[in-house]
Amino acid sequence: MDSPYGIASIWQQGDALIKGVAIILLLMSIASWWVIVVRAWGLWRLRRPSQGLNDFWHAQSFAEGLRTLGEDRSTPFRHLAEEGQAALDHHSNHKDDLHGHLPLAEWLTACLRGSIDESAERLQRGLAILASVGSTAPFVGLFGTVWGIYHALVGIGVSGQASIDKVAGPVGEALIMTAFGLAVAIPAVLGYNALTRANKGLLNKLNRFAHQLHAYFITGSPMQNKGVITKLSPRKGV
Repeated sequence: MDSPYGIASIWQQGDALIKGVAIILLLMSIASWWVIVVRAWGLWRLRRPSQGLNDFWHAQSFAEGLRTLGEDRSTPFRHLAEEGQAALDHHSNHKDDLHGHLPLAEWLTACLRGSIDESAERLQRGLAILASVGSTAPFVGLFGTVWGIYHALVGIGVSGQASIDKVAGPVGEALIMTAFGLAVAIPAVLGYNALTRANKGLLNKLNRFAHQLHAYFITGSPMQNKGVITKLSPRKGV
C-alpha cells in the first residue's frame, strides 16, 4: 500500500509552484550529471595521449612523434604540437608579413600560448553549469521549503487546529524540497571540484610540453656540417 505521505502522494497534493520547483531541480540535476559524465569521459580519453609524451620525444621524426599522441587531431597535446609546427612553417614562409618581422621565439610563444588557451576553453566548457547548479540548487529547494511551510500554516489557520493530518503533507513537501535541493547541489559541487583539479593537472602538462616544443622548434633547425645534417629539423617528416 502506498504511503499517503510518499513522493507520489506529495506530488499529487502539491500545487503548481511546488511542481515547478521540483521540475527545475530535476532539470538542474540532469544538466549537472550530463556535464560531469561528458567532461569525465573526455578527460579519461586524454589519459593515453598525456602518457605518450615520453614516447613523443623518443620518436625518430616529428611525424612519428605525432602518431604517439593519438590519431585524433583535436586532442590538446597533438593540437599543440601541430600548431607549433604550423607557426614555424608560417613564420619561415611569410617573412614579408608583419609577423615575419617578429623574432621566431616570440612568434612561437604566442602561437603555443594561443593553442593552450583554446584547449583550456574547451576543457572548461560546462563547468559554469556545475558552479551555477551548486550555488543555486539549495536556494531553489529552500524556496520550496518556505512554500511548503506556508501551506502548513494556512492549513492550520483554516482548520483552527494543528492536527498532524493538516500539516503532515505541506511539511513533507517542505522537507522533500530541501532534500532535493541538497541532492542536486552536492554532486554538482563535488563534480566541479574534481573536474577543475583534473583540468589543472592537464594544463600543467600542456604548459610543460609547450616549453619543450618551444625549445625544440628554436634549436632544432637544420645544422649542416660538410653537407650532412647533424640535427633533425622539426619540419622533417610533416
